[in-house]
Amino acid sequence: MDSSTHQSSSSASQSSSYQYLKTRKDSKLTNGTEKIKPAIDVSAIVNGVIDDVRAEGDVAVRRYSEKFDKWSPKSFQLSEREIKDIIATVPEQTMMDIIEVQKNVRKFAEAQLATLKELELEIQPGVFLGHKNVPIASVGAYIPGGRYPLLASAHMTILTAKVAGVPKVVGMTPPINGEIPNATIAAMYHAGANEIHILGGTQAIAAMAIGTETISKVDFIAGPGNAFVAEAKRQFFGEVGIDLFAGLTEVLIVSDEHADPFTIATDLLSQAEHGPDTPAVLITTSESVGRKTVEYVDKILPNLSTKALASVSWEDFGEVIVVKDLDEAWKLADIYAMEHVQIFTQSPREALEKMRNYGALFLGEKTCVSYGDKVIGTNHVLPTRGAAKYTGGLWVGKYLKTCTYQEVRSEKASGELGKLCGRAARAENFEGHARSGDLRASNYLKDSYPWIENAK
Repeated sequence: MDSSTHQSSSSASQSSSYQYLKTRKDSKLTNGTEKIKPAIDVSAIVNGVIDDVRAEGDVAVRRYSEKFDKWSPKSFQLSEREIKDIIATVPEQTMMDIIEVQKNVRKFAEAQLATLKELELEIQPGVFLGHKNVPIASVGAYIPGGRYPLLASAHMTILTAKVAGVPKVVGMTPPINGEIPNATIAAMYHAGANEIHILGGTQAIAAMAIGTETISKVDFIAGPGNAFVAEAKRQFFGEVGIDLFAGLTEVLIVSDEHADPFTIATDLLSQAEHGPDTPAVLITTSESVGRKTVEYVDKILPNLSTKALASVSWEDFGEVIVVKDLDEAWKLADIYAMEHVQIFTQSPREALEKMRNYGALFLGEKTCVSYGDKVIGTNHVLPTRGAAKYTGGLWVGKYLKTCTYQEVRSEKASGELGKLCGRAARAENFEGHARSGDLRASNYLKDSYPWIENAK
């Protein structure tokens, strides 16, 4: 166990010192961004795959699927008959659970959608401005499956898009050890996917973003994934829309002296099992809670079936930090700006007022990140690596374009706007813009402009 005191370099907490009962392997606070040096050049590999898919289409997609996943079926897209046969193999309880979880996700997404109102305003007599919420025409939903069959991602990406009104959703998920993830297919189908493809990795993202002979190009791509998937989405951003940069899973717990260390330890490890590079952080006002949490982690890990991953994450990226009070805890948590933030304090809802940088909050010990990941109904596609400082997670609004419109019904109003436009445009030396305004002033107010008389 490490026990040391560090002086924060953050401007928000320059006068504060934190006691570290456990530090991450590099022992550095990185203001919420995990600068993990990759063993390979992910960006270059992804770029190479993308270039090949652009040049060769389906041929390149198949080659990389064979190379990375040892998967080369006659067709990557499942037929309706194949989908039904696959679903028939899914255990009844699993199917019931999928339906129950999707009810929760749908109910919350529909409630969110209801908050998004369209608008029309008569800003002055005869002048109408408005906006409409227009669903994106086609969306690609990536459902990861490298280590685990993450069927919950189907609920979060596909179902939410359908609630938003997206007419076409293409779902893609990789094979797992050469096998089709049956429960994931069931979840994708019941979520409303229009097409389901067994295809993963960069080649899947590239196929959806570019389009091939057999795979239609989409306008927007959503869903989490590994470093290669995240990098592919980053490189395609602008060519297509993306939900957000969702990278390595993260969890941070803020606790006071009343929190249960065993619960904290259990919840930290629940996220550490995602992979060997998952930050799991406790910020607490109690040294006793912090030390007991570390002790419980050491006791729980040996009997955890996923200890091979969780232990590496905890060893390399786990932190336990003692702060003097909750005000300091809120400030430090905002610096980290983590994906999942659990609040184990006597008044957990205080975090709603005190914090601003988080992907999702989990208030009190009766809830947990695993609920959000799997069953409760909020979306689990969330910002990581400090992105919570500028964006929230995936939600129904991400699939909508808020598009404005205007209409001028009054001749007098159009003429007056034309005069104003002429002056405003000429102040910026935009003569062409000014003339569009002049023409309306001439048509509706009978104003005279030499350039119109000369042109006619």
